[in-house]
Amino acid sequence: MSAIRILHTADLHLDSPFEGLGASKASLRRGEQRELLGRIADAAIAEQVDLVLFAGDLLDSDNSFYETGEELMRSLRRIPVPVFIAPGNHDYFSERSPYSRLKLPENIHIFTSGRIEHYDLPDLGARVYGAAFTERRSAPLLRGFTAPREEGVTNILCLHGDLGARDSVYSPISEDELAASGMDYAALGHIHKASGLCRAGKTWYSYPGCPEGRGFDETGERTLSIVELDGESCALRTLSVASRRYEILDVDVTGSEPLLAIHTQLPDETIRDIYRIVLRGETDTTPDLGRLRENLGEFFFELQLRDETHLRQSVWDKAGDDSLRGLFLFKLRERYDAARSDEERLHIEQAARWGLAALDNREEVRRHDDP
Repeated sequence: MSAIRILHTADLHLDSPFEGLGASKASLRRGEQRELLGRIADAAIAEQVDLVLFAGDLLDSDNSFYETGEELMRSLRRIPVPVFIAPGNHDYFSERSPYSRLKLPENIHIFTSGRIEHYDLPDLGARVYGAAFTERRSAPLLRGFTAPREEGVTNILCLHGDLGARDSVYSPISEDELAASGMDYAALGHIHKASGLCRAGKTWYSYPGCPEGRGFDETGERTLSIVELDGESCALRTLSVASRRYEILDVDVTGSEPLLAIHTQLPDETIRDIYRIVLRGETDTTPDLGRLRENLGEFFFELQLRDETHLRQSVWDKAGDDSLRGLFLFKLRERYDAARSDEERLHIEQAARWGLAALDNREEVRRHDDP
């Protein structure tokens, strides 16, 4: 059994709406997503892989743009080795599926059945198994399946499914089922966070995560996987092909001017990335998110600002002063002290922020400055 090198990726979600961005930037991001296909092809060539596996949700829906189909054809045609696609819950296979309309190169194989099928690759001494979602939801695709083990043949699975979620409607998978599957390696998709290399019985498996983030639930470095199978041994390393990153930066502004505090903690290279900066700590006055955006916007592709600071206790100490401000704070402090929950106290504190801003003739406060 000779060594086999695999490029394993999943969950590209091409043509995502990018609802958190404005129309022009969302369109730009969809274009960059299509370019991701070219970078994956480049990686397959540079890494001299024997096999490329897309484990589902390559597309975000069955309503893909014409340009996406064109780029898919162009990029996959450049890959000089067999490519397998196992459609998932977002790009499930049907008569309306883009996969049904595209005339793909001969080296591209798309699983189209809700039952596990296989392709033999005698030149590699491998057999690739897989199945497709044929609707947005799927019964367990792997349950009850065991592939025969043959001397000199490496069994590889490409499948979209929800590991460890027994009641999932997205083809739930258990480790026991993986262990009984007869596979040497299972290339999985659906979970957007990379799992690293895992093992169930004699079956190695992994989720590569999504190769490029699409929102603040997919922050940090996103990668695809290069997997090397050699007999019973398996090795995995990650490779970054993303063009932008989503990042969340918490900044404590206690005792500091917010703009200075942010600059102090900001990494050097951020101009291509999408950031959410969350202000925390205690302040005497509400941070001016509008001014911060004016000063910081040029350092990012897109910036969100969130104010999660709290009024410093000294602000309440002015309650009871012989002034409109003192009377206003006195009334609110009474309600704050009588509040029965943290949520109620938060609402009262926010009322104080708005009131003080009005008294000081400042712009009304927005705790979230999301676009």
